[in-house]
Amino acid sequence: MADFPPHPGHSGIAQSSQVKSATRTLDIIEFVVAHDRPLVAQEIATALGIPVSSLSYLLATLVERDYLARDGRRYSAGPGLARLQARSGNLQLAERAAPLVRALRTQLNETASFFVLTDWDVEALVTESSEQALRYSVDIGKRMPLHAMASGKAVLAALPEAEIDRYFRETIRERFTASTVTSEKALRKQIEDIQRTGFAYMDEEYSLGIRGVSRVVMQAGVPVGSLSVAIPSARWNEALEQRVLDMLQRTAGLLDTI
Repeated sequence: MADFPPHPGHSGIAQSSQVKSATRTLDIIEFVVAHDRPLVAQEIATALGIPVSSLSYLLATLVERDYLARDGRRYSAGPGLARLQARSGNLQLAERAAPLVRALRTQLNETASFFVLTDWDVEALVTESSEQALRYSVDIGKRMPLHAMASGKAVLAALPEAEIDRYFRETIRERFTASTVTSEKALRKQIEDIQRTGFAYMDEEYSLGIRGVSRVVMQAGVPVGSLSVAIPSARWNEALEQRVLDMLQRTAGLLDTI
């Protein structure tokens, strides 16, 4: 099938609009930062020549992302601007993971999270909830047992063999649903599968009606956490599963290299 160039009346206009929005966003940030006092929207609109209708949306987005702070009708530089400053390779793991988790959620419109190992639990460090009415939400800081979560199994499978053995010696694995896998033999079989494929699954083992897929994140040969996507069973299908696997592979690969 032949490839045709984009119609100038459609994609060209969309691209121009996107560039204009990006330029205006940068102009707003630079203008606010340059002034040592809070500014009202009308001042910004007048100075930059941005229609108030467009400015309201851009300001709301910048406030939501903490690049601007709002106090009543006035706007000033927000704490999120500190994230844009170059630092000597010492960014916190949550800061590194956050934009990638957000990209996962945006691309899939399913809940995406980054978990870290805490004792024999996984703890939610970053999470972005799906915007769909039927969704699974994870609270930041919530800890969940390794054996019942895809994120936990992904990290467990990446631990040295001696640590895996210690895990089984030290844990009593609770059953949360009829599908929760608790036996050492069955979990070791899952660990072998994860080590072979690179992906861990959870099928209604922690919460009824929720399935999950996860991939470990390694840095310097050490598992530092796992990226996970949670999907209601009602939406689960092979096509979506493949998209999730592809996205997790690419996204975790980016975090691996940081």
